[in-house]
Amino acid sequence: MNSILSFGFILLAGLLAAKLIGRMKFPGVTAYLVLGILIGPSILNFISENVISTSGFISNVALSFIAFSLGQSFSREAFRRIGRSVLWTSILGACGPWVLVTLSFWLILRQPFYLSLLFGAIASATDPAATVMVVREYRTKGIFTDTLLGVVAIDDAWCLIIFAISLAISRAVYSHLLSPLFLTKVLFSSLLEIFGALILGGATAWVLVRLSRYIRTTAELLTYTLGFILLNAGLASYLHLSILLTNMFMGGILVNINHGNSKFFDSIRIIESPLYLLFFVLAGASLEVGLLVKLGTVGAVYIVCRSFGKIWGASIGGRIANAPYAIKKYLGLALLPQAGVALGTALVAKSVFPEVGGIIITTIVTTSVIFELFGPLCTKIALEKAGEIERKQEVV
Repeated sequence: MNSILSFGFILLAGLLAAKLIGRMKFPGVTAYLVLGILIGPSILNFISENVISTSGFISNVALSFIAFSLGQSFSREAFRRIGRSVLWTSILGACGPWVLVTLSFWLILRQPFYLSLLFGAIASATDPAATVMVVREYRTKGIFTDTLLGVVAIDDAWCLIIFAISLAISRAVYSHLLSPLFLTKVLFSSLLEIFGALILGGATAWVLVRLSRYIRTTAELLTYTLGFILLNAGLASYLHLSILLTNMFMGGILVNINHGNSKFFDSIRIIESPLYLLFFVLAGASLEVGLLVKLGTVGAVYIVCRSFGKIWGASIGGRIANAPYAIKKYLGLALLPQAGVALGTALVAKSVFPEVGGIIITTIVTTSVIFELFGPLCTKIALEKAGEIERKQEVV
Protein backbone atom coordinates (compact mmCIF):
# COMPACT_ATOMS: atom_id res chain seq x y z
CA MET A 1 0.00 0.00 0.00
CA ASN A 2 1.53 3.34 -1.03
CA SER A 3 1.85 6.28 1.37
CA ILE A 4 -1.08 8.36 0.06
CA LEU A 5 -3.37 5.35 0.07
CA SER A 6 -2.21 4.49 3.60
CA PHE A 7 -3.03 7.96 4.94
CA GLY A 8 -6.46 7.95 3.31
CA PHE A 9 -7.18 4.50 4.66
CA ILE A 10 -6.06 5.51 8.19
CA LEU A 11 -8.31 8.58 8.27
CA LEU A 12 -11.44 6.79 7.03
CA ALA A 13 -10.85 3.60 9.02
CA GLY A 14 -10.11 5.67 12.14
CA LEU A 15 -13.37 7.59 11.77
CA LEU A 16 -15.31 4.34 11.32
CA ALA A 17 -13.55 2.68 14.28
CA ALA A 18 -14.34 5.65 16.54
CA LYS A 19 -18.03 5.49 15.54
CA LEU A 20 -18.23 1.75 16.19
CA ILE A 21 -16.36 1.72 19.48
CA GLY A 22 -18.23 4.83 20.62
CA ARG A 23 -21.40 2.73 20.68
CA MET A 24 -19.67 0.55 23.28
CA LYS A 25 -18.96 3.67 25.38
CA PHE A 26 -15.20 3.55 24.81
CA PRO A 27 -13.26 6.77 24.04
CA GLY A 28 -12.14 7.37 20.47
CA VAL A 29 -8.47 7.25 21.55
CA THR A 30 -8.84 3.56 22.37
CA ALA A 31 -10.37 2.94 18.93
CA TYR A 32 -7.45 4.66 17.20
CA LEU A 33 -4.86 2.65 19.15
CA VAL A 34 -6.61 -0.67 18.57
CA LEU A 35 -6.95 0.15 14.86
CA GLY A 36 -3.26 1.02 14.70
CA ILE A 37 -2.25 -2.27 16.31
CA LEU A 38 -4.52 -4.25 13.94
CA ILE A 39 -3.40 -2.63 10.70
CA GLY A 40 0.23 -2.21 11.75
CA PRO A 41 3.20 -4.41 10.76
CA SER A 42 2.67 -6.78 13.71
CA ILE A 43 -0.71 -8.09 12.45
CA LEU A 44 -2.32 -7.11 9.11
CA ASN A 45 0.51 -4.91 7.79
CA PHE A 46 -1.81 -2.53 5.91
CA ILE A 47 0.42 0.52 6.45
CA SER A 48 3.44 1.21 4.29
CA GLU A 49 6.89 1.49 5.84
CA ASN A 50 7.15 5.08 4.57
CA VAL A 51 4.11 6.05 6.64
CA ILE A 52 5.43 4.27 9.74
CA SER A 53 8.72 6.16 9.34
CA THR A 54 6.83 9.50 9.51
CA SER A 55 5.33 8.68 12.92
CA GLY A 56 8.10 10.56 14.74
CA PHE A 57 7.43 13.74 12.77
CA ILE A 58 3.66 13.46 13.19
CA SER A 59 4.12 12.77 16.91
CA ASN A 60 6.14 15.96 17.39
CA VAL A 61 3.60 18.03 15.46
CA ALA A 62 0.63 16.54 17.36
CA LEU A 63 2.35 16.97 20.73
CA SER A 64 3.14 20.59 19.83
CA PHE A 65 -0.56 21.26 19.20
CA ILE A 66 -1.56 19.45 22.39
CA ALA A 67 0.97 21.34 24.53
CA PHE A 68 -0.08 24.68 23.01
CA SER A 69 -3.75 23.94 23.75
CA LEU A 70 -2.91 22.88 27.31
CA GLY A 71 -1.30 26.27 27.87
CA GLN A 72 -4.77 27.80 27.62
CA SER A 73 -5.57 26.12 30.96
CA PHE A 74 -3.11 28.47 32.69
CA SER A 75 -5.03 31.71 32.41
CA ARG A 76 -4.79 33.93 35.49
CA GLU A 77 -8.48 33.47 36.23
CA ALA A 78 -8.30 29.68 36.05
CA PHE A 79 -5.11 29.52 38.09
CA ARG A 80 -6.58 31.68 40.86
CA ARG A 81 -9.48 29.25 41.01
CA ILE A 82 -7.63 25.93 40.79
CA GLY A 83 -3.92 26.81 41.06
CA ARG A 84 -3.44 25.31 44.52
CA SER A 85 -5.18 22.07 43.49
CA VAL A 86 -3.15 21.81 40.27
CA LEU A 87 0.13 22.38 42.09
CA TRP A 88 -0.34 19.82 44.84
CA THR A 89 -2.09 17.12 42.80
CA SER A 90 0.49 17.36 40.01
CA ILE A 91 3.48 17.19 42.39
CA LEU A 92 2.18 14.28 44.46
CA GLY A 93 0.60 12.62 41.42
CA ALA A 94 4.12 12.48 39.95
CA CYS A 95 5.95 11.64 43.19
CA GLY A 96 3.51 8.87 44.18
CA PRO A 97 4.45 6.47 41.35
CA TRP A 98 8.10 7.49 41.63
CA VAL A 99 8.30 6.39 45.26
CA LEU A 100 5.96 3.39 45.08
CA VAL A 101 7.47 1.84 41.92
CA THR A 102 11.02 2.43 43.15
CA LEU A 103 10.39 0.77 46.53
CA SER A 104 8.43 -2.13 44.99
CA PHE A 105 11.15 -2.92 42.44
CA TRP A 106 13.89 -2.63 45.07
CA LEU A 107 12.27 -4.37 48.05
CA ILE A 108 9.83 -6.82 46.41
CA LEU A 109 11.43 -7.68 43.07
CA ARG A 110 14.98 -7.35 44.48
CA GLN A 111 16.15 -5.28 41.52
CA PRO A 112 19.29 -3.10 41.86
CA PHE A 113 18.51 0.26 43.42
CA TYR A 114 19.71 2.26 40.40
CA LEU A 115 17.40 0.28 38.08
CA SER A 116 14.46 0.56 40.51
CA LEU A 117 14.96 4.31 40.69
CA LEU A 118 14.89 4.59 36.89
CA PHE A 119 11.63 2.66 36.64
CA GLY A 120 10.13 4.84 39.38
CA ALA A 121 11.11 8.04 37.56
CA ILE A 122 9.66 6.83 34.24
CA ALA A 123 6.43 5.86 36.04
CA SER A 124 5.82 9.50 37.03
CA ALA A 125 5.03 10.54 33.43
CA THR A 126 1.52 10.82 31.99
CA ASP A 127 0.20 11.14 28.44
CA PRO A 128 -1.43 14.55 27.90
CA ALA A 129 -2.45 13.60 24.35
CA ALA A 130 -4.84 10.82 25.39
CA THR A 131 -6.29 12.91 28.23
CA VAL A 132 -6.93 15.93 26.02
CA MET A 133 -8.55 13.73 23.38
CA VAL A 134 -11.03 12.28 25.89
CA VAL A 135 -11.88 15.76 27.21
CA ARG A 136 -12.40 17.08 23.67
CA GLU A 137 -14.42 14.06 22.57
CA TYR A 138 -16.94 14.36 25.42
CA ARG A 139 -16.76 18.18 25.55
CA THR A 140 -16.48 18.18 29.31
CA LYS A 141 -16.46 21.41 31.30
CA GLY A 142 -16.12 22.16 34.98
CA ILE A 143 -13.62 22.48 37.80
CA PHE A 144 -12.61 18.80 37.56
CA THR A 145 -11.83 19.15 33.83
CA ASP A 146 -9.94 22.41 34.37
CA THR A 147 -7.88 20.87 37.16
CA LEU A 148 -7.19 17.74 35.11
CA LEU A 149 -5.96 19.76 32.13
CA GLY A 150 -3.81 21.91 34.40
CA VAL A 151 -2.27 18.83 36.01
CA VAL A 152 -1.45 17.03 32.75
CA ALA A 153 -0.01 20.28 31.38
CA ILE A 154 2.52 20.59 34.20
CA ASP A 155 2.92 16.93 35.07
CA ASP A 156 5.59 16.21 32.47
CA ALA A 157 7.66 19.11 33.80
CA TRP A 158 7.81 17.31 37.15
CA CYS A 159 8.59 14.07 35.32
CA LEU A 160 11.57 15.64 33.54
CA ILE A 161 12.92 16.99 36.84
CA ILE A 162 12.33 13.69 38.65
CA PHE A 163 13.96 11.73 35.82
CA ALA A 164 17.00 14.03 35.71
CA ILE A 165 17.52 13.66 39.47
CA SER A 166 16.95 9.89 39.37
CA LEU A 167 19.30 9.43 36.41
CA ALA A 168 22.00 11.37 38.23
CA ILE A 169 21.57 9.34 41.42
CA SER A 170 21.48 6.07 39.44
CA ARG A 171 24.71 6.92 37.63
CA ALA A 172 26.33 7.92 40.89
CA VAL A 173 25.19 4.76 42.68
CA TYR A 174 26.26 2.58 39.75
CA SER A 175 29.69 4.26 39.63
CA HIS A 176 30.01 4.74 43.41
CA LEU A 177 30.38 8.49 42.82
CA LEU A 178 27.41 9.81 44.79
CA SER A 179 28.19 13.40 45.78
CA PRO A 180 26.19 16.59 46.45
CA LEU A 181 28.15 18.46 43.75
CA PHE A 182 27.22 15.95 41.05
CA LEU A 183 23.53 15.98 41.99
CA THR A 184 23.47 19.79 42.12
CA LYS A 185 24.99 20.00 38.64
CA VAL A 186 22.35 17.70 37.13
CA LEU A 187 19.48 19.46 38.92
CA PHE A 188 20.76 22.83 37.70
CA SER A 189 20.91 21.49 34.13
CA SER A 190 17.28 20.31 34.36
CA LEU A 191 16.05 23.63 35.72
CA LEU A 192 18.01 25.45 33.02
CA GLU A 193 16.17 23.45 30.36
CA ILE A 194 12.80 24.35 31.89
CA PHE A 195 13.66 28.07 32.14
CA GLY A 196 15.01 27.94 28.58
CA ALA A 197 11.64 26.58 27.43
CA LEU A 198 9.87 29.35 29.35
CA ILE A 199 12.00 32.08 27.75
CA LEU A 200 11.63 30.70 24.22
CA GLY A 201 7.89 30.11 24.60
CA GLY A 202 7.38 33.59 26.04
CA ALA A 203 9.40 35.28 23.30
CA THR A 204 7.50 33.42 20.57
CA ALA A 205 4.15 34.34 22.14
CA TRP A 206 5.16 38.02 22.31
CA VAL A 207 6.18 38.10 18.64
CA LEU A 208 2.99 36.23 17.65
CA VAL A 209 0.80 38.86 19.31
CA ARG A 210 2.81 41.83 18.00
CA LEU A 211 2.57 40.70 14.36
CA SER A 212 -1.04 39.47 14.52
CA ARG A 213 -2.41 42.93 13.66
CA TYR A 214 -1.54 42.21 10.04
CA ILE A 215 -3.80 39.13 9.99
CA ARG A 216 -7.18 39.83 8.39
CA THR A 217 -9.05 36.60 7.59
CA THR A 218 -9.83 33.33 9.37
CA ALA A 219 -7.74 31.40 6.84
CA GLU A 220 -4.77 33.68 7.48
CA LEU A 221 -5.21 33.25 11.24
CA LEU A 222 -5.10 29.45 10.92
CA THR A 223 -1.94 29.53 8.78
CA TYR A 224 -0.35 32.13 11.08
CA THR A 225 -1.03 30.18 14.29
CA LEU A 226 0.06 26.87 12.76
CA GLY A 227 3.28 28.47 11.55
CA PHE A 228 4.17 29.83 14.98
CA ILE A 229 3.42 26.52 16.73
CA LEU A 230 5.72 24.65 14.33
CA LEU A 231 8.35 27.42 14.47
CA ASN A 232 8.38 27.25 18.25
CA ALA A 233 8.64 23.44 18.21
CA GLY A 234 11.43 23.54 15.65
CA LEU A 235 13.44 26.08 17.65
CA ALA A 236 12.95 24.01 20.81
CA SER A 237 14.24 20.92 19.03
CA TYR A 238 17.22 22.84 17.62
CA LEU A 239 18.10 24.21 21.08
CA HIS A 240 17.59 20.78 22.72
CA LEU A 241 14.66 22.00 24.80
CA SER A 242 11.42 20.17 25.54
CA ILE A 243 8.91 20.64 22.69
CA LEU A 244 6.08 19.93 25.14
CA LEU A 245 7.16 22.53 27.70
CA THR A 246 8.10 25.20 25.14
CA ASN A 247 4.72 25.10 23.40
CA MET A 248 2.88 24.85 26.71
CA PHE A 249 4.65 27.99 27.92
CA MET A 250 3.85 29.76 24.63
CA GLY A 251 0.16 28.93 25.05
CA GLY A 252 0.16 29.83 28.76
CA ILE A 253 1.82 33.21 28.23
CA LEU A 254 -0.30 33.94 25.17
CA VAL A 255 -3.59 33.42 27.01
CA ASN A 256 -2.45 35.80 29.76
CA ILE A 257 -1.26 38.68 27.55
CA ASN A 258 -4.85 39.71 26.78
CA HIS A 259 -8.27 38.11 26.66
CA GLY A 260 -8.60 38.38 22.88
CA ASN A 261 -5.89 35.78 22.33
CA SER A 262 -8.34 32.88 22.60
CA LYS A 263 -8.84 33.31 18.84
CA PHE A 264 -5.48 31.62 18.26
CA PHE A 265 -6.58 28.54 20.17
CA ASP A 266 -9.97 28.48 18.45
CA SER A 267 -8.40 28.74 14.98
CA ILE A 268 -6.60 25.37 15.18
CA ARG A 269 -9.56 23.34 16.43
CA ILE A 270 -10.60 22.50 12.87
CA ILE A 271 -7.40 20.57 12.06
CA GLU A 272 -6.73 18.99 15.45
CA SER A 273 -9.01 15.95 15.09
CA PRO A 274 -7.45 14.40 11.95
CA LEU A 275 -3.97 15.15 13.25
CA TYR A 276 -4.67 13.44 16.59
CA LEU A 277 -6.26 10.50 14.74
CA LEU A 278 -3.08 9.99 12.70
CA PHE A 279 -0.95 10.37 15.83
CA PHE A 280 -2.73 7.65 17.81
CA VAL A 281 -3.20 5.22 14.92
CA LEU A 282 0.51 5.44 14.05
CA ALA A 283 1.40 5.10 17.74
CA GLY A 284 -0.58 1.86 17.84
CA ALA A 285 0.99 0.67 14.57
CA SER A 286 4.50 1.33 15.91
CA LEU A 287 4.05 -0.94 18.92
CA GLU A 288 5.13 -4.58 18.71
CA VAL A 289 2.33 -6.91 19.79
CA GLY A 290 4.87 -9.64 20.50
CA LEU A 291 6.13 -7.64 23.46
CA LEU A 292 2.86 -8.25 25.31
CA VAL A 293 3.85 -11.86 25.98
CA LYS A 294 7.02 -10.63 27.69
CA LEU A 295 5.16 -8.63 30.32
CA GLY A 296 5.90 -10.95 33.24
CA THR A 297 6.12 -10.06 36.93
CA VAL A 298 8.16 -6.90 36.34
CA GLY A 299 5.50 -5.43 34.05
CA ALA A 300 2.64 -6.47 36.33
CA VAL A 301 4.26 -4.83 39.38
CA TYR A 302 4.98 -1.70 37.33
CA ILE A 303 1.34 -1.42 36.18
CA VAL A 304 -0.14 -1.99 39.64
CA CYS A 305 2.28 0.25 41.55
CA ARG A 306 2.18 3.08 39.02
CA SER A 307 -1.63 3.00 39.04
CA PHE A 308 -1.89 3.06 42.83
CA GLY A 309 0.86 5.68 43.02
CA LYS A 310 -1.02 8.01 40.67
CA ILE A 311 -4.36 7.50 42.41
CA TRP A 312 -3.05 7.83 45.98
CA GLY A 313 -0.62 10.64 45.18
CA ALA A 314 -3.26 12.79 43.48
CA SER A 315 -5.71 12.05 46.31
CA ILE A 316 -3.23 13.16 48.98
CA GLY A 317 -2.42 16.27 46.93
CA GLY A 318 -6.12 17.06 46.68
CA ARG A 319 -6.51 16.74 50.45
CA ILE A 320 -3.56 19.06 51.11
CA ALA A 321 -5.02 21.62 48.69
CA ASN A 322 -8.50 21.19 50.20
CA ALA A 323 -9.81 20.46 46.70
CA PRO A 324 -13.41 19.44 45.94
CA TYR A 325 -14.39 15.84 46.74
CA ALA A 326 -14.40 14.69 43.09
CA ILE A 327 -10.81 15.85 42.59
CA LYS A 328 -9.60 14.09 45.73
CA LYS A 329 -11.31 10.84 44.79
CA TYR A 330 -11.15 10.56 41.00
CA LEU A 331 -8.38 12.77 39.59
CA GLY A 332 -5.67 10.10 39.94
CA LEU A 333 -7.78 7.67 37.91
CA ALA A 334 -7.83 10.19 35.06
CA LEU A 335 -4.01 10.37 35.02
CA LEU A 336 -3.31 6.73 34.10
CA PRO A 337 -2.59 7.08 30.34
CA GLN A 338 1.15 6.92 29.64
CA ALA A 339 3.10 6.98 26.37
CA GLY A 340 5.39 9.54 24.73
CA VAL A 341 7.39 11.04 27.59
CA ALA A 342 7.73 7.64 29.27
CA LEU A 343 9.08 6.09 26.07
CA GLY A 344 11.44 9.03 25.58
CA THR A 345 12.89 8.79 29.07
CA ALA A 346 13.15 5.00 28.71
CA LEU A 347 15.28 5.48 25.58
CA VAL A 348 17.54 7.88 27.48
CA ALA A 349 17.89 5.37 30.33
CA LYS A 350 18.75 2.65 27.80
CA SER A 351 21.50 4.77 26.27
CA VAL A 352 23.04 5.47 29.68
CA PHE A 353 22.68 1.89 30.98
CA PRO A 354 22.80 -0.37 27.88
CA GLU A 355 23.32 -3.47 30.04
CA VAL A 356 19.75 -3.14 31.41
CA GLY A 357 18.30 -1.28 28.41
CA GLY A 358 16.46 -4.37 27.17
CA ILE A 359 14.38 -4.85 30.32
CA ILE A 360 13.63 -1.12 30.52
CA ILE A 361 12.45 -0.74 26.91
CA THR A 362 10.53 -4.02 26.84
CA THR A 363 8.68 -3.22 30.07
CA ILE A 364 7.86 0.42 29.23
CA VAL A 365 6.73 -0.30 25.66
CA THR A 366 4.57 -3.23 26.77
CA THR A 367 2.98 -1.41 29.69
CA SER A 368 2.44 1.67 27.52
CA VAL A 369 0.28 -0.47 25.22
CA ILE A 370 -1.86 -1.45 28.21
CA PHE A 371 -2.01 2.05 29.71
CA GLU A 372 -2.90 3.58 26.34
CA LEU A 373 -5.65 1.04 25.73
CA PHE A 374 -7.29 1.22 29.16
CA GLY A 375 -6.07 4.61 30.43
CA PRO A 376 -8.43 6.71 28.28
CA LEU A 377 -11.35 4.58 29.49
CA CYS A 378 -10.29 5.30 33.09
CA THR A 379 -10.13 9.01 32.24
CA LYS A 380 -13.66 8.83 30.84
CA ILE A 381 -14.91 7.01 33.96
CA ALA A 382 -13.29 9.62 36.23
CA LEU A 383 -14.92 12.48 34.29
CA GLU A 384 -18.25 10.66 34.45
CA LYS A 385 -17.94 10.05 38.21
CA ALA A 386 -17.08 13.72 38.67
CA GLY A 387 -20.37 14.60 36.98
CA GLU A 388 -18.83 16.25 33.93
CA ILE A 389 -19.99 13.61 31.41
CA GLU A 390 -23.64 12.75 31.18
CA ARG A 391 -24.05 8.97 31.23
CA LYS A 392 -26.44 8.94 28.25
CA GLN A 393 -24.61 11.55 26.26
CA GLU A 394 -24.28 10.71 22.56
CA VAL A 395 -20.80 11.11 21.16
CA VAL A 396 -20.86 13.08 17.92
